[in-house]
Amino acid sequence: MTIRPAHPPDLPMAKGWLNEARLPVADLTPEHMNGFLIATVEGRPVGMIGLEQYGHDGLLRSLFVESGARGQGFARQLVLALEQRAEATRVAEVWLLTIDADRFFSKLGYSVVERSAAPESIRSTVEFSKLCPGDAVLMSKRL
Repeated sequence: MTIRPAHPPDLPMAKGWLNEARLPVADLTPEHMNGFLIATVEGRPVGMIGLEQYGHDGLLRSLFVESGARGQGFARQLVLALEQRAEATRVAEVWLLTIDADRFFSKLGYSVVERSAAPESIRSTVEFSKLCPGDAVLMSKRL
């Protein structure tokens, strides 16, 4: 597997994957693709992950791996690559919202946090304030 930066032409593929996974797409624009990474196997895209940066805070969003490529460690590698990219751009803490992946992210060092503890930069995102349901679990990790 290799990981490459996403580009605006990857948006239709990204939206298709996110729709398949029932993840938010309403606010996703071509510009968002600049913060995404794509996992490929022999040149074929199999997964992605995105980061929105807000100063020293980052919002991890849209981790997805195709069903046929799951169980091979691609999701973990995508998260680690995103964290390295975040550190390189001076992100100090990564935040995420999840409905069903909290156990996975806990294994990678993320901790559950009360929604009220999120910094304003994260609370004011469309994903936090409008797209994710109120029962989504908020998690964070200091880099």
